[in-house]
Amino acid sequence: MEKFIEYILQFGNLNKQQIELITSKGTELKLGKDEYYWEAGKIVKQIGFLIEGVIRVSYYNNTGEEITRYFIDENHLILSGNSIDEVYTPSEYLSAITSCKLIIFSKKDWKEINETIIGWETILQKITTKYHKEKIARRGEMVAQDATTRYLDFIDKFPTLINRVPLSFIASYLGITQSSLSRIRKKIR
Repeated sequence: MEKFIEYILQFGNLNKQQIELITSKGTELKLGKDEYYWEAGKIVKQIGFLIEGVIRVSYYNNTGEEITRYFIDENHLILSGNSIDEVYTPSEYLSAITSCKLIIFSKKDWKEINETIIGWETILQKITTKYHKEKIARRGEMVAQDATTRYLDFIDKFPTLINRVPLSFIASYLGITQSSLSRIRKKIR
């Protein structure tokens, strides 16, 4: 829970009672490798914060091919939907690539935190804005890059993931085949 509180405090101030409220509502969840945090078509009933591990966000395209959209690593908040009251049924899968540890909050408890802590929405807005900027920057650059540049950019932006994520997932994220990624890796060594 300490990591979550430290993370939140980067975006706003909390007093001792507010921290105690948050701490009392969060519980730890462990996911084994390949376990789902959430699945497409199933209502999401919790908010999570990834303390350890890597989660992959993926979906199936219209030809049934599994596509990696992005990766979530440590110190990231996993929100569900645009508002606390929204019933969120994702079209994507979030699965553990490695063993993961999360702090989770039920939507009911998250709503209570939101209603009790003045400024909580502002903190969440800052976090959400930061995430969206990062996602847009990553995806925007990839569109104009060739495969080798995309891979080099991936290494630069995600140095901690390169040895933790299977090459097939990296290739999918980069929009190339695994054999193309192997050729690129041989060239740049």
